[in-house]
Amino acid sequence: MNTIELIRKKRNGESLTKDEILFLISSYTKNKIPDYQFAAFLMAVYLKGMNTSETAALTEAMLYSGKVIDLSAIKGIKIDKHSTGGVGDKTSLIIAPIAAAAGVPVPMISGRGLGHTGGTLDKLEAIPGYSTNLSLSDYKKVLKKCGAVLIGQTKEIAPADKLIYALRDVTATVESIPLITGSIMSKKLAEGLDGLVLDVKTGSGAFMQKFSDAKELAQSLINTAKSFDKKVLAFITDMNQPLGNYIGNWFEVYESIKILRGEVVPDLCEVSFTLSGAMIYLGGKAKSIEEGINLSKELIANGKAFEKFVELVKLQGGDVTYLYQPELYPKSKYSLKVKSGSAGFVSAIDAYQIGVAALELGAGRLKKEDVIDPKAGIIFYKKLGDEISNNEIVAELFTDKKTILSNAEKRILGAVRVSKTKPKKQKLIKLIMD
Repeated sequence: MNTIELIRKKRNGESLTKDEILFLISSYTKNKIPDYQFAAFLMAVYLKGMNTSETAALTEAMLYSGKVIDLSAIKGIKIDKHSTGGVGDKTSLIIAPIAAAAGVPVPMISGRGLGHTGGTLDKLEAIPGYSTNLSLSDYKKVLKKCGAVLIGQTKEIAPADKLIYALRDVTATVESIPLITGSIMSKKLAEGLDGLVLDVKTGSGAFMQKFSDAKELAQSLINTAKSFDKKVLAFITDMNQPLGNYIGNWFEVYESIKILRGEVVPDLCEVSFTLSGAMIYLGGKAKSIEEGINLSKELIANGKAFEKFVELVKLQGGDVTYLYQPELYPKSKYSLKVKSGSAGFVSAIDAYQIGVAALELGAGRLKKEDVIDPKAGIIFYKKLGDEISNNEIVAELFTDKKTILSNAEKRILGAVRVSKTKPKKQKLIKLIMD
């Protein structure tokens, strides 16, 4: 096959065959196609798109560029969850132990922070000793023993994705639905799962800010999962404000512990229990999502979900002292209370700016080589529709970088809009798709 001809074909809006896509992906993975040609192909896909069968072929080529884990020896219907990421989105830490406590095996390969959004791996690594870097045999052992495992992408898992993602990042081709679908699904399918629950975010703090784009991505992910005969459910959820009140790696572990120990944080609980309920339903341990939600609440109330989280952390090398006594965790050197300059109702929150403020405080990476400070972060006290008085505390900032505080304060204040009238309440779960 001729690479130039295939680039031209896609540039002209024609469909590529499964064999042509396989040729391009495997040749690039084996270093037989240079970066500049593959970048041209990515831009052609970005501009002209791919149909359902092309997207499935792309996913398959990326999936089989590495190992596909065989979990047939582990009993039960293996279910994972994938979120497109947001600010304060720590649901994986809550729902994996809930689903596992319900008897649903959860093989979860997660990612690191991307841009303004936090990553599950960075949050887990805030727990001293926790290893996200397990071998595939240890991955299976932990899953078999406690019913859940949370690790990062290994070298054997979808190596084509790692190469292609790095190139997409520097060629302005990240925001392409077929390319996003191939990247997400190649990694998820490699885990050895039987089904997948998708949480596609929309709003100011999401990658897909427009509802129509979120819906299109959810449909693409569903179509691809079905083409591999996997069970799938997708939820489009709101990301027009941080989820929960804590943003930053240890802060998000702390809030997850609070939920697992029975504390109620309304928005975070609603999204988490909906997702765990769907996992329990797909895993055959409930007859409906609603029944799965009720079982999730029971497993919180009777302490089994928290026990499962402790077991999981212990098996992956984490120090569980801080799960029982989170107040012992090291504190940031500096903190600042951000106070409102006006009174009224919170009518809009730019969640993206809140995420960027957390990043600047040290909770994320501005450059690839940056080291994350697990202690850094934000406690954000207000929700959309809340009444607020002048000089009331909106948020608290925590960092070891004193010079960043005033900048972060300005960013937080600029992200919160206060008006005289109370805004209409927004739905958290905007749409369920299957």
